Amino acid sequence: MPPPDPSVVRIDGPWRHLEVHANGIRFHVVEADSPDAAAVPLTERPLVILLHGFASFWWSWRHQLRGLTGARVVAVDLRGYGGSDKPPRGYDGWTLAGDTAGLVRALGHETATLVGHADGGLVCWATSVLHPRVVRAIAVVSSPHPYALRASATRRRDQGRALLPSLLKYQSPIWPERALTRQDGAEVEHLVRARSSVEWQRTEDFSETIGHLRKAIQIPSAAHCALEYQRWAVRSQLRGEGRRFMRSMKRPLVVPMLHLRGDSDPYVLADPVYRTQNFTPHGRYVSLRGAGHYGHEEAPDEVNEQLGRFLGQVYGRQIS
Repeated sequence: MPPPDPSVVRIDGPWRHLEVHANGIRFHVVEADSPDAAAVPLTERPLVILLHGFASFWWSWRHQLRGLTGARVVAVDLRGYGGSDKPPRGYDGWTLAGDTAGLVRALGHETATLVGHADGGLVCWATSVLHPRVVRAIAVVSSPHPYALRASATRRRDQGRALLPSLLKYQSPIWPERALTRQDGAEVEHLVRARSSVEWQRTEDFSETIGHLRKAIQIPSAAHCALEYQRWAVRSQLRGEGRRFMRSMKRPLVVPMLHLRGDSDPYVLADPVYRTQNFTPHGRYVSLRGAGHYGHEEAPDEVNEQLGRFLGQVYGRQIS
């Protein structure tokens, strides 16, 4: 059977599928329908960009696309994922930050609030530091400050055991790509089950999501591109570019920040979130009771409430 076409990520719903060119490549962007679209022009509404994590695609933000109103909410397939272009290079923090800054401008805005999960959270952190003029605020889900996460992973056995084995096994060529795609993407399901709550796994929402994820990772080159994020995260630590990136990330964050973490997350533990306060002492930190690594999917109502409150404070208007 041939691998699935990128069109498999064009899932119907109360949203529109767009193609946006930014930073030299084409991105698949999904924009939520808005009840006041006719009354308020798109570029006059606050822009909120949703950035997914490893082995996922825009679908992970379906609950936020449906639940957040009063803003222009868009979810993006990151470089290399889903329906976006899959170039052989550009999976470093510098380029990914440039992608997001370019998307803000390509969508006709000067600034945006960035919301990211895991790898998407890293993009939020990087863009806020490297392109501060385009970032109004950031909200991240299970994505501590990259410097804090590195410190915790290298200094604490529990966080090191949770994070490093998967990162290190992805560094070899070819084999990790085969592992992610064989048996119709079964490894992706295994990964999500290992990091999420049993309660979510018993729902129809979980079953539907797993079906989409297993298809999306089999899109040609998607698995390789997803792994390039993980490879750069490790290999850059031994290179000058990675050291420069980490030095740049040590600057204090000056925009509002919200961090959401499931209190049952077995992958990102509490310690790196605590260390994040050294870089964002005025940030807001929320624990999601009973949720695992995918808080925005496992506890969508609570996450939407927290995001709506945060965005309302940032923009001085109700965004629910």
